Amino acid sequence: MKFSDNTIGALLMMVAMAAYTANDTLMKSLSGELPLFQVIFLRGCLTSVAVAVIAWRMGAFSKRVSRQDSGAICLRVLGEITGTYFFLTALYHMPLANVTAILQSLPLAITLVAALVLRERVGWRRMGAVLAGFVGILLIVRPGSEGFNIYALYGLAAVVCVTVRDLATRRLSRETSSMLVTFATSVSVMVVFGLASLGGEWVPLSGANWGVVLGAAALIVVGYLTSIMVVRVGEISFTAPFRYTAILWALVLGWLVFGDWPQPIVLVGAGIVVASGVFTLYREARLGRQKRPAPVLRPR
Repeated sequence: MKFSDNTIGALLMMVAMAAYTANDTLMKSLSGELPLFQVIFLRGCLTSVAVAVIAWRMGAFSKRVSRQDSGAICLRVLGEITGTYFFLTALYHMPLANVTAILQSLPLAITLVAALVLRERVGWRRMGAVLAGFVGILLIVRPGSEGFNIYALYGLAAVVCVTVRDLATRRLSRETSSMLVTFATSVSVMVVFGLASLGGEWVPLSGANWGVVLGAAALIVVGYLTSIMVVRVGEISFTAPFRYTAILWALVLGWLVFGDWPQPIVLVGAGIVVASGVFTLYREARLGRQKRPAPVLRPR
């Protein structure tokens, strides 16, 4: 049986989301045991080595990068580093499904910034979907409620940082290797959080801790590779909505591993975010305003 390119792309997108969410689960399981900066640095070391080998085998290091692309890569790296900090800090202190649902507002944030900052034309339907999506975010975050905490704002800050990262990625030319960008990003995250970890106390890792860090690094590599493969297979308008399977994985893993299940109002908010995001992606594809699709590399 031969699958179509769209089907293969959709399957790759779901694998990428499963890998990222499983990584989130492993990282969250270390909260309270190991300092965040130490964990990010150790995982970054393992990830950078694996990405370096893959990039070398693909010949990514032999390709030159233009000055314009160098600037975009620097901006992308900055967004990745800050997004990683905000996202994982929120993840350490909030239920997995809640943080994941907040992050799914990313396509809406990109559409809003494209309209307000980049002056791209956004019709009333897409703008309405964006506004509805942010109503969903308010239901998830619930400012002023008893369950609200500062880490919900960290989740929103992560969305802002990743929006900057993805808009920078859109500016990259086709000649720049995706694996080279991934390597530069991975090494930068490793170095920054390695230096940051020197300001705190390091905690010795048990064998189980090392297993979790190694598993998280392996899952990140799987997520990177499948994310890159997604944009090379099938139509992005068909495969992009499958990114929202991350919420399903987060619900299942959050319940199985941590015993967390979101309140009904959070589920309603997540549903609104997903519906708004899917509609926005559909409208962008229909109107032919899709930019060069970028890998769905998330802050990790």
